This record gives sequence, C-alpha cells and structure tokens, in this order.
Amino acid sequence: MSNAPLVRPIQPEEVEWCAVRAQGPGGQNVNKVSSAVHLRFDVRASALPEAVKERLLALHDSRITQEGVVVIKAQQFRSQEQNLADAMARLNALVQSVAAPPRVRRPTKPTYGAQQRRLAGKSQRGETKALRGRVRGGD
Repeated sequence: MSNAPLVRPIQPEEVEWCAVRAQGPGGQNVNKVSSAVHLRFDVRASALPEAVKERLLALHDSRITQEGVVVIKAQQFRSQEQNLADAMARLNALVQSVAAPPRVRRPTKPTYGAQQRRLAGKSQRGETKALRGRVRGGD
C-alpha cells in the first residue's frame, strides 16, 4: 500500500494567515520579531470533498471552532517561513487523518473455545472468592 495522500494538499490560497509575536522564552528575538504564525482555514468554504468536510467538522478537536474554522498556531521556529510551512504541514496532516473513510466494523461472535475459556476463568475466580469467607472452628 502506498503512502500517497488521499486528498490533494491544501493550497496556500485557501488559508488566511497572519504573523504574531511568539510566546515563551527567546529573549529579544521573541519580543521584537513577529515570527509566529496564526493560520485559519475555513472548512465549509474549502474545495475539499463533502465527505471529508463532514468528517473534519465532526472531529472533537480544540483547533476547530464552532463556525468550522481550523485555527493553527505555529511558533516552534525562529523564522516566519518555517513556522508557516510547519502550520501548513500540520493542517494537511489533520485533513489527511480524516481523508480515508472509517472502516465498517462487522460484528462477530466469539468462538466456542473462547466462550469456554471465559466461563472456566469465571468459575475459577468464583472458587477463589468462596475461600475468602469467615474461618469457622473445626468443632
């Protein structure tokens, strides 16, 4: 099986991004340079297939707002270009994670042997617990 993407990568024209100041340690570079990137991707207005949009919006991910906008903040690198590339890669990874439809689970019955092992284990456990009763005198 190949690792080819199931859905085409998100095009830069489909996202809005702005540069902001990064948080955390970094000294003068962090305090003066807007190298972090806020990336916004509107799922409903995108060119993704409808099935992929539905699965993406159904995700319980804190990066997806009530309005269906994916917000990603990238601030790992010192340069704005690297942070933008990182944000785009993370967005594409999120979309690829829901690109393939989930496999349908077909219910199966446990085998006869598995049922017998389960019942034998239960009776063994019951016998062990029965021995835990109060100790009576042997009179």
